Amino acid sequence: MDLQSTYSAALLLLPALVLDRWLGELRCHHPLVGFGLLAHWLEARLNRPDSGRWHGVVAVGVLVMPPVAGLSSLPLDTLFGTLVAVGTLYFTLGLRSLGEHGRAVWAAWQRDGLPGARGRVRLLVSRDTANLDPQGVALAGVESMLENGCDAVFGALFWFLLAGPAGALAYRLVNTLDAMWGYRTDRFLQFGWAAARLDDVMNGIPAYLTAITYGVVGQTRPALQAWRNRPAWKSPNAGTVMASGAGALGLRLGGAAPYHGQIQVRPQLGLGSQPQMEDILRALILVERGAWGWGVLAALVWGVLHFA
Repeated sequence: MDLQSTYSAALLLLPALVLDRWLGELRCHHPLVGFGLLAHWLEARLNRPDSGRWHGVVAVGVLVMPPVAGLSSLPLDTLFGTLVAVGTLYFTLGLRSLGEHGRAVWAAWQRDGLPGARGRVRLLVSRDTANLDPQGVALAGVESMLENGCDAVFGALFWFLLAGPAGALAYRLVNTLDAMWGYRTDRFLQFGWAAARLDDVMNGIPAYLTAITYGVVGQTRPALQAWRNRPAWKSPNAGTVMASGAGALGLRLGGAAPYHGQIQVRPQLGLGSQPQMEDILRALILVERGAWGWGVLAALVWGVLHFA
């Protein structure tokens, strides 16, 4: 996408954020449901024990390239192009959905206590939640809010600015395939390699921009310190995002967490206190402020350039 298209796209961030805030995720007939069913169907036919990585590469290409190519030549200077672009960005955003999940954990904690909070946070994380104590639930919720701030919000905004609706759609589809196939299990170690690596690449710059955003809208100096001093993390992008978020909130994240029946001891991120249940809402507010900040800043830059 050329500079003029990027300039045009900047003004569309706010309308898409408003749509996401107003409508939220589609409750039925969501396009990603159909995409997921197609991905399951294709994986069942291509993923064989002796297929290696190339079958996974082919699967990603077959699923992602046709819809992205269909949007790649969309002109943003027409009413139709503008409407499709805003609709595509709205479709790829998950800010309101993230907020609904985060606030549901807090509401369940207030209403049903620890069992309710465990049940709600289970919908957000891949770790085992059945035996988490309140601090463990809070830790899982905060980490999910911060990490998904990049995956569900800032990554889509970045790729929309860089490559228009085609870029935002490509990001969301690759992110979805990584969530489905990006596991280091016998079934997906080879087949899911392409989706996982492509997702890492596409999240590289957004992770750094998300970390900067958390530092700007949160506690700036602690965020930069935690980011700069972060230890090696299993996912470098997630480590970058959560380290900055931990500093911005004055929290300490990482540490021991149960996965698949085993306790994994992860490096410590940040130097603050252990998260409490209300910190899930604080992390969510950090993401929301950052997202609206992106929208307002993009509109201001557009206005300055347009009227200069």
